[in-house]
Amino acid sequence: MHTEALRVGVVMRRRRLDNRWQSHQWQPLEIVMDAYLPPGVHCLRADDADSRWLHTGFEVSLYSDEGEGYHLNVNAPQPCWFIMWRMDERDGVEFGTPRSVTLSYNEAARLMDGGEQVDTLPLPPDLIEQVAAFTAEHYRPEPKRKRRKPSFEGGAAVQQMAKEEGGQG
Repeated sequence: MHTEALRVGVVMRRRRLDNRWQSHQWQPLEIVMDAYLPPGVHCLRADDADSRWLHTGFEVSLYSDEGEGYHLNVNAPQPCWFIMWRMDERDGVEFGTPRSVTLSYNEAARLMDGGEQVDTLPLPPDLIEQVAAFTAEHYRPEPKRKRRKPSFEGGAAVQQMAKEEGGQG
């Protein structure tokens, strides 16, 4: 089971740094609802000190088998979008390019475990409510089970071992 996809775009920001090892830094700046924008990359601002590029055409759906990841996200102190992005090269210039957007904490963790760059942006309150409602309907946490405490009182095997040690001493 999954929801209808939300179409979103990611604004990536490139800003100049005063650093001799790294001249610029890329980072996601904003998530834009883009139901009417064609997929692609749109330059919003081209400036060496601060440029911004809108990458459109991402679809975000909620899936019932990712319920735990959504639950963890909406119950976090700051619920967020997770944006996985990579550095690409275009015409000899490094370019930060988003590859996927998700709302699942677990999916983001899997991406990071695989070595991907994942950054976050705050999730708007209306979407927090939608994700929380989906989670309430489709996710049931595993019941916590009582763990049996290990027995240090012994047992037949311990008594047999004690007899054997006692007989050899």
